[in-house]
Amino acid sequence: MQEMKRSLSQQEMNDRSIPETVEWLRRIGYQPSDLTRLNSVHVAGTKGKGSTSAFISSILSQYSESSQSSRGNKKVGLYTSPHLRFARERMQINNEPLSEEKFAQYFFEVWDRLGESAKAAGEDPADLRTKPQYFRYLTLMAFHAYLSEGVDAAVIECGIGGEYDCTNVIPKPVASVITSLDIDHVALLGPTIDQIAWHKGGIIKAGAKAFSAPQETGAEAVLLKRAEEKSTQLEIVRSHPELQPGGDLKLGLAGDFQYVNAAVAVAAAAEHLRKTGVENIPEDILKDKLPERFRKGLEATRLGGRCDTRKEKSVSWFIDGGHTQQSIKLAGQWYASQIRQGPSNLAEGKNPRVLIFNQQTRDSNALAQRLHKTLTDALGSGTPFTHAIFCTNVTYKDAGYRPDLVSMNTNADDVDKLRVQKSLADTWKALDPTAEVKVFSTIEDAVDFTRELAKQRGSASGDAAPIGAFVTGSLHLVGGFLDVIETKPEQRSA
Repeated sequence: MQEMKRSLSQQEMNDRSIPETVEWLRRIGYQPSDLTRLNSVHVAGTKGKGSTSAFISSILSQYSESSQSSRGNKKVGLYTSPHLRFARERMQINNEPLSEEKFAQYFFEVWDRLGESAKAAGEDPADLRTKPQYFRYLTLMAFHAYLSEGVDAAVIECGIGGEYDCTNVIPKPVASVITSLDIDHVALLGPTIDQIAWHKGGIIKAGAKAFSAPQETGAEAVLLKRAEEKSTQLEIVRSHPELQPGGDLKLGLAGDFQYVNAAVAVAAAAEHLRKTGVENIPEDILKDKLPERFRKGLEATRLGGRCDTRKEKSVSWFIDGGHTQQSIKLAGQWYASQIRQGPSNLAEGKNPRVLIFNQQTRDSNALAQRLHKTLTDALGSGTPFTHAIFCTNVTYKDAGYRPDLVSMNTNADDVDKLRVQKSLADTWKALDPTAEVKVFSTIEDAVDFTRELAKQRGSASGDAAPIGAFVTGSLHLVGGFLDVIETKPEQRSA
């Protein structure tokens, strides 16, 4: 284990993360022990963190007014990242984002407390070093908001990693969850799945049972060892008899892979409810019949931009992020299933199928290649798309980034010169010379092109059936795309 830790180039920064977050907490008036009042479920992982967290929150919210138990959750907090359209989406109470007024209130309360603490310490509150970086600031805000609002159950999703993630100041969660692991953020977490598992397993705490999705053998061994070191139990959640694709329980989140996330969520939610005094929760929830409130919670779960379908008059938009090799494969498989089940003209390739893709900060070409192979295998054609569009994550042609969607982790020169997009276009042309490949500087351009293509197709053929467009890759792209189509809806002719 020590070798895993020493292998990271940013180890010293990692070592400072938790002590620095504890200090930021102190400066706004809290100790880590105060976070115990939130009765948290702490969630780490590579894939499915957001979905699993949303499932858990939805289940717990079904017990917000429980007449059959001695206790219930009056307020359930959910903290996730990244946001799609608005930063306040990251902080939810009873599955609704904080209002603009509440978000502003808690933002400035934290800001003012940090300023006052800086003055008391003889520091200049105008110095940016007296404020934490973006993700830590939002984490402080979430903790402050949930404690101020009297949240009595909170689902807290890690950012990157786990051991050194700033959310890991939670000293005693009610339960810990590790979702599916994959290779990602190798500069911070290491290049192997075992190293990544070590980091993710850092949220496992003494006295709190942990649950994990099935992992590769080596990763499972690392997680089990981490649980042993904390003298706690880790349960690998493999399935539930009622949570199977094609069964009578239809999850609120589409995609066959979501049933694994749902099973993990069921196990963690049951542990939380039992430990917080809710009655009539089966001890062996993974084998017993699911309580009706669990079923309702799973069916009611919503999470925009994940296996999401939006239909306009002329375009069916299929939307799912994919930032790792495995997640882009799962996204592609979901899209293929939607195409096969859709209108025959789309399934048979008679109507245009459009790809809109970007992944600015990871190995975008490798992800595009994996997507092409996945769809070639699933659809039986080396031409899964008639048109492939590669755009930046910049939202609008005239206005640039929507304020909540600016990414500080991108190279501005690369974006301006479309380096990533041109490289992706070359890669796709090599994979499929028959596809019409386009490069655009904004998401709005990509949407406009697709809608115009659909309009021309309809005018030429009289075919009212929509064309299908798959929007995938970066969640920054997905969020910007949703903002464009909701802010600028399709213009229909009279």
